[in-house]
Amino acid sequence: MKYISILGATGSIGTQTLDVIRQEREKFSLEGISVNKNYDSTIQIINEFAPKYVAVMDESTYESVKNYCHEANKSIHVFYGMEGLNKIATIPNVDIVVTSIVGMIGLVPTLNAIKAGKHIALANKETLVVGGEIVMAEAKKNDVMILPVDSEHGAVFQCLQGNNREEVDKIILTASGGPFRGKTTKDLVSVTCDDALKHPKWSMGKKISIDSATLMNKGLEVIEAHWLFGIDYKNIDVVVHPQSIIHSMVQYVDGSVMAQLGTTDMKLPIQYAINYPRRQKRVVDTLDFYNLGSLSFDKPDLETFKCLKLAYEAGNTGGTMPAILNGSNEIAVELFLEKKISFLKIADIIEECMNKFSYSSKLTVEDILQTDSDVRKYVLKTYGE
Repeated sequence: MKYISILGATGSIGTQTLDVIRQEREKFSLEGISVNKNYDSTIQIINEFAPKYVAVMDESTYESVKNYCHEANKSIHVFYGMEGLNKIATIPNVDIVVTSIVGMIGLVPTLNAIKAGKHIALANKETLVVGGEIVMAEAKKNDVMILPVDSEHGAVFQCLQGNNREEVDKIILTASGGPFRGKTTKDLVSVTCDDALKHPKWSMGKKISIDSATLMNKGLEVIEAHWLFGIDYKNIDVVVHPQSIIHSMVQYVDGSVMAQLGTTDMKLPIQYAINYPRRQKRVVDTLDFYNLGSLSFDKPDLETFKCLKLAYEAGNTGGTMPAILNGSNEIAVELFLEKKISFLKIADIIEECMNKFSYSSKLTVEDILQTDSDVRKYVLKTYGE
């Protein structure tokens, strides 16, 4: 039996993790969850899985959940805000923490979980983007595994099994190209939020869907791959693969390329991560090779989708520059979803912030949080009012 907690249990990855647990009830005990403000889903999880600990980020929802548990006579500890989030990340008897909350908010609870000796099933890419050096050092110090849940990093992780890391030539991350694959800058001038949210292959939350449309999602994955696998940026390639059948590849020094293929279903990398090192009976459909059709590959357009280029630049610069990249992107995406800026303005704002803010090569959690705060305040003041 593995004891598990989920940060972000009502989000896209969180709910799919629950689907996996649902089909493997004899292997997992859900000890704790964190949620934002989805009251109905939270109560459903409480009634179905009976976690002992619940943290709620939204104050009003927190009060409602606490009152429900009291009236229903449920012996559940209900916590509020960041303090609660950190409690869910460090429950004493938990073996593995699934970090599936979106954004910078995941950094501190993930670090606290690592320091508490918890293995991490990582779906919060921002944690490694802004603090990869610190996070990986803490994981090594505390003998903790960081198990990637992203389909791309999960694919790379599988392709590395049984092989010598020193024999890796390059990592090749695949990208669907998003809803605007093949479009020019001129085509993107007047696209809407609804247009950008229509991902052709994956069902994801709004923020990640917009990141996919700008290719920033792939840029963040490049930085994440650098830290997860210890690979130099010059040895991490991105290839556009619209069918999303090959989830990523590893090229070895002898020219061999190992690829992981599967259906476009996040339950596959989730299941592999939380059951590692064993594989369990499948929870996804298998590929039908007879009806698969052709697979195609293209170079990404770094001029039209310059977020990917900016991510490479931020990663190579290092220090707090990835925090500048990430913070400006998170706020710019929020502003786009609120229809306050255009789609193309997202990349412009990120580039402006990377040029405006000085970065520090020294990296502490305090440096990261302060940089993130400064960047967000600037973007909101300049473009959000």
